[in-house]
Amino acid sequence: MSRVEFDHCFRRKNPSFVETGSCFDITDTRRIKVRPGGHEALPQKALDISAFSFNKKTERKTPHEFVRRGSGAGGTLKPPKIDENPPVFPDENFDSPSQHKEHFPAFSERPNPPNSEFRRHYERGDLPIQIDHGGCHNRIAWKVAIEKLDFHHYLPIFCDGLREVEMPYAFLAEQGVYDMMQVGQSKVVAVIPQLIIPIKTALNTRDRSVIAKVLKVLQALVKCDDNEEHLVGKSLVPYYRQILPVLNIFIRKNKNLGDAIDYGQRQQTDLGELIMETLEAFERHGGPDAFLNIKYFIPIFESSIWA
Repeated sequence: MSRVEFDHCFRRKNPSFVETGSCFDITDTRRIKVRPGGHEALPQKALDISAFSFNKKTERKTPHEFVRRGSGAGGTLKPPKIDENPPVFPDENFDSPSQHKEHFPAFSERPNPPNSEFRRHYERGDLPIQIDHGGCHNRIAWKVAIEKLDFHHYLPIFCDGLREVEMPYAFLAEQGVYDMMQVGQSKVVAVIPQLIIPIKTALNTRDRSVIAKVLKVLQALVKCDDNEEHLVGKSLVPYYRQILPVLNIFIRKNKNLGDAIDYGQRQQTDLGELIMETLEAFERHGGPDAFLNIKYFIPIFESSIWA
């Protein structure tokens, strides 16, 4: 019987962060010096002094820059010269690599270092979860019943992992939040104050994939209590000050497709549509004070309930 030799070629997956180790090693958090969602790493533009005072910086013209005889219109009916290269004004809603577009600091991504509490606890083996590789899609195999978990301890840890973009941390954190909200509906209301800082940190990264993930979690959060009192939605109203400012920045980020068809609608990656759906869910489940608080932070929002 002849011996068959196989030549296996393995490609090493490049991690999203340099601090991430292998699957058998932990993340090197000692090298991380930046703050998640911080503004310190953004490029600083030159300060315009004339915007804050009556002084204006001017340059002295040379004799070659003055208007010479015969070069001006001189009060005649001579039409002005048409500029052959008109200025191009970029559309902020149209993302195209061929279009010259200025990146404003408000829409720029902030640092998102891999030092979340979820990653630290998962690499240390403190979370009772593991991945269940199913036939169609992956699930979380809980080693302990979810009803027996301490939601005050575990749910903020899972919410802090929503800003993760690497696998398996991103999948485990997102799916773990959904599982805990589905099973422990009555326990979520008491943990709402502890969820605000992780959600705010994830939104402050300005990463569009992270913002879309957090918006879907917020929609499921306000709908997780199936009673008519909507306690979770009403408990979020005092914390709109921490959540809504970032949504006000990206609320105009719709896909400008014209008459084309968006074949990826089921993935729900359109930030503008997701933000509007989230605000409408806040208004429906937030009680009578929800609309006024949303309108205070997002002035262009119109009520979907009152005619």
